[in-house]
Amino acid sequence: MNRNPGQPEEETPEEGLPEEPKEDEIEPSPEDPDALAETEEQEAGEGEEEGDEEETFDLEAQIELFRQQIEEEPEVSAHHYNLGEALMELGDKDGAKEEFERALQFDADRSLHSIIHFSLGELYYDSLISGIQSTVVKSSVGLHSAHKPGGSITEVHDDDYANPIREYESALQHLSHLKADDEFVQYISQNTPQRISDAYYKWGSDLLDKSRQIQLYGEEVPDVKQALRYFRKTMEINPHHSQAKLMINYAKKMLREGWQIYDEYGFVAKEIPGSG
Repeated sequence: MNRNPGQPEEETPEEGLPEEPKEDEIEPSPEDPDALAETEEQEAGEGEEEGDEEETFDLEAQIELFRQQIEEEPEVSAHHYNLGEALMELGDKDGAKEEFERALQFDADRSLHSIIHFSLGELYYDSLISGIQSTVVKSSVGLHSAHKPGGSITEVHDDDYANPIREYESALQHLSHLKADDEFVQYISQNTPQRISDAYYKWGSDLLDKSRQIQLYGEEVPDVKQALRYFRKTMEINPHHSQAKLMINYAKKMLREGWQIYDEYGFVAKEIPGSG
């Protein structure tokens, strides 16, 4: 092959012999402990840098920032909402509630009403499912007949259930005015009905459990009838709520056949007659 004058001919490498790797491409050999140690130190350093980036979020600093924003612009609804969310995450429910209510007060065009009401609903619902009411005692679904002292619900306060339902319903009512990302609007529209149905189911379940307490209080039958209405409400909102369907059948059976409550020794402590 003819080449241009003045250029030396290139040497053709022998076939079958691989080119030697460059110095910076050479990987440490397993037999080279010093090289391996250096590589491990570099990788560990990179991991620490990545971990530091993940741990940069400081909730307390965020709260302080939101407080400063409120101090500078006290009538901006979003600042109060952001502080409320941060306080709720911190566990300060009273402080969060106060900020959400202020956010509603300053949200004149109601562009944030939906998200604020949803957060208030979450606040109330979280309180509802804490404590003894966090668990529906198994006796209320007929799985246990023995009385367990301190393990049943003896009081059901309507506001505990009505408050989250009211806030969730308000979130849906103001959803069309919400100025937020489509993803967040979709989240509220899809999850709020589920929250409402769960609150009604919890309300009915707790009333059933109350009707099986060992104390004599005389409102057992009215409580079961009210529970039945709440289970039906649950099914109206969420027709696929299998537990509510089960409880509807159970409540009907209780009203029809009556039920017995046993003490811790297995003796009948109270008997409620059915309607036949």
